[in-house]
Amino acid sequence: MDVQLYNVGPRIPEELNFLETLSDNIWWCWHPMAIELFVRINPNLWRELGGNAKLFLRTVPQSRLEELARDPVYRRHLRVVQADFERQVQKDKETKKRDIAYFSLEFGIHESVPIFSGGLGVLAGDHLKAASDLSLPLVAVGLLYRQGYFTQVLDRNGWQIEHYPVSEIHNLPLVRARDKEGNGITISIPLIDRQLFAAVWVLWVGNVPLVLLDTEIPENPPDLREVSWRLYGGDKRMRLHQELLLGIGGFKALLAMGYEPSVCHMNEGHAGFLSLARISHLVNDFGYDPNVALETVWRSNVFTTHTPVPAGNEVFDIGLLRPYLNVFAAEAHLDVNRVIRWGIPINDRNHASEMSMTVFGLRLADYSNGVSKLHGEVAREMWKNLWPQRSVSEIPIKHITNGVHIASWVSSRLWGLYERYLTPKWAHNPPLDQLVEGINTLPDEELWMAHELCRQSLVRRARKLIQSNVRYLSGHGKEADLAKNALSPDILTIGFARRFATYKRGTLLLRNPDRLLALLKDTVRPVQFIFAGKAHPADDAGKKLIQELVQFAESHGVQDRLVFLENYDIGMARSLTQGVDVWLNTPRRPQEASGTSGMKAAINGVINCSILDGWWAEAYNGENGWAIEGNDYYTEDEDRDNYESQLLFNLLENEIIPCFYERSNGDLPVRWIKRMKASIVTGLGKFSSERMVEEYRRFFYEPAEASYRKLTVDDAACAKALVAEKERLVEAFDGGKLYIERPTVDGNNLTDMHVGDKFKVSTQVYLAGLRPDEVEVEAYYGTVNVHNEIIESGAEKMDMVEELPDNNYRFSCEIVCQAAGRFGLTARIKAAGHDWDNSVPGFMCWPR
Repeated sequence: MDVQLYNVGPRIPEELNFLETLSDNIWWCWHPMAIELFVRINPNLWRELGGNAKLFLRTVPQSRLEELARDPVYRRHLRVVQADFERQVQKDKETKKRDIAYFSLEFGIHESVPIFSGGLGVLAGDHLKAASDLSLPLVAVGLLYRQGYFTQVLDRNGWQIEHYPVSEIHNLPLVRARDKEGNGITISIPLIDRQLFAAVWVLWVGNVPLVLLDTEIPENPPDLREVSWRLYGGDKRMRLHQELLLGIGGFKALLAMGYEPSVCHMNEGHAGFLSLARISHLVNDFGYDPNVALETVWRSNVFTTHTPVPAGNEVFDIGLLRPYLNVFAAEAHLDVNRVIRWGIPINDRNHASEMSMTVFGLRLADYSNGVSKLHGEVAREMWKNLWPQRSVSEIPIKHITNGVHIASWVSSRLWGLYERYLTPKWAHNPPLDQLVEGINTLPDEELWMAHELCRQSLVRRARKLIQSNVRYLSGHGKEADLAKNALSPDILTIGFARRFATYKRGTLLLRNPDRLLALLKDTVRPVQFIFAGKAHPADDAGKKLIQELVQFAESHGVQDRLVFLENYDIGMARSLTQGVDVWLNTPRRPQEASGTSGMKAAINGVINCSILDGWWAEAYNGENGWAIEGNDYYTEDEDRDNYESQLLFNLLENEIIPCFYERSNGDLPVRWIKRMKASIVTGLGKFSSERMVEEYRRFFYEPAEASYRKLTVDDAACAKALVAEKERLVEAFDGGKLYIERPTVDGNNLTDMHVGDKFKVSTQVYLAGLRPDEVEVEAYYGTVNVHNEIIESGAEKMDMVEELPDNNYRFSCEIVCQAAGRFGLTARIKAAGHDWDNSVPGFMCWPR
């Protein structure tokens, strides 16, 4: 039956019209007074609908709205929120120039918008919120998933089952993107012998537009409508369709909307194909030569990798990929084999069967980074083969440590406390000295009371969730009573919540069952554990970990002290990171890239106990939490897991539990509160998304934008000059024509040097037709390891001192011994200046 669809909702009284405006922008979700505006209408209904503002307004009885329209106190509250909204969300947002485009396969903004799976998406959501707070000229691009990730339930045996409820997009804060004529925008991309169409929607995150592509439209056949159904669902072909749609279709959507960003940021390799769309745009719309377009694109691209495990990086079989890339390469006037080689490390090109999206992203981005200091080191080691002539310390992958959006994650109780005692800019990356001064003035009694209320709220929520669990519903009165009384609002509560992958070791505690049971059954100093998290639908090993936890609790009768909460999402994450006392994190180092959940806990005064991995490796200072320090001498996972499990129990039994229950000063755990305050200082002071986005702006976005402007002015004259220079450099460096001799030391005995001594180094080079000003010759030196490999390097520029026949030259410099130790010395030629510092593989020549 062919029917015409329409929606009917209550009529919003004129006095409350702003409520509709507010519900159309997810800005409300990180502003407590805006949230309270909805809660005051009907608290129970708000909770029941999961904080979905659009659905909530369509469900509220007409009589209640009319009652509020006559309430002067409510109207005054509404006017205050409206004034904040209009001040922070720019009125000209629709026409504002957007210089930066941020592409991600998922965005976790609020639990009511289910287009995310976990940490990567939540990080992207926090990035957009911080960009809005900072009025950054940014537009974001993602996919509009009709079924999102999945809803998790556990069966009677504790095994994860996935359900995929369909989102009703008319209940989401979405508007159709429109062109200059006001027509709804639909884009298409070619998939071999047919077209994939996508409707373009916009979800406003403050003053940042999030552009979302939707394939559930009549123009597509049934199989292609599924492209935007599920996040990380389907086979490799489906994933390829999604990533082609995100990168190429997403860039087409921006152009159709009138945006032409000068900087594009790829949040992981999923978005890598956007480079082909950018090249094609410059070639076909501006008449650039493909090499000039390539030079412009890579110098204005940003790439962030989040995956420190080689197997976790996206790859596609070349046989699957080639027919698709044939079309896109032809559009950009590029050879398809050249495009495929961009995604293959140099030493694998003769036998590779797969193309790596991480390699593709790194090769086509002048600015690349990991997401913590340690992850930057790991990433440089992982991808050093892309720059085979450089030491690991010179691999051009930087790090910008992740941060969390403070206003989205701080509890309302602590928000009020911080507003009273801290600097007015406490949520916006304040100076550390001001923050420390304010935290020290927080009364212990008020901080502890606020935290205890958060713990009580968490226990109430957890009990409600447990009572709806099939494992309890399927039992008798005993199980029902257990569900009602599970957990205690007054005892030490330890939380562990994250994706259940094997390397995160969610069952590390189970390696010492007797010690764990002793903690759980202790009535003098009781302890309880709350676990949550989803395993990937295809990860049976991860599902097994969840089942082991559930079955352990049931088999030992400790379900009231060790619980697993189903369907971990942003809402549950807020409750957990605000309400537990200790946040536990136990990955195998160094496989945790960042670990932003620990940051969310820290800003709420929750104390971290974690492996020194990801962010905690740079955040831990001995006063703000506990470190499970591990032992790198254990190379087998089994040995390491057993050892670190013992360390964890030692911390729990000897430090954490005694500290929590030490109440020498009345009822307050004074030493514990001191650690809480140190944790808050760490979180608010160093790990906000505002600090993170400011670093992206300063180190990446602004220089990339300046580069794009320089490259495209005067009919791309600068880019054309760079392409011509590159051709000369390739012929000389990659052709193997350059030559440099091993350096010689003039008049010194290097076996008997002391700090402060100087020595002169000389070398002879053959420049193969290049001019001396086109290269830099350097003495390269540094401390060495047991294999005599230079590990901490330095370079001293050498000056040309003699021109010799046949394009040969002699260079020389002086080196000062500045520290004691064992050192290595050599010399190298590299391209002059900084234009080629980050190029792959880079232009460098060493003595043969």
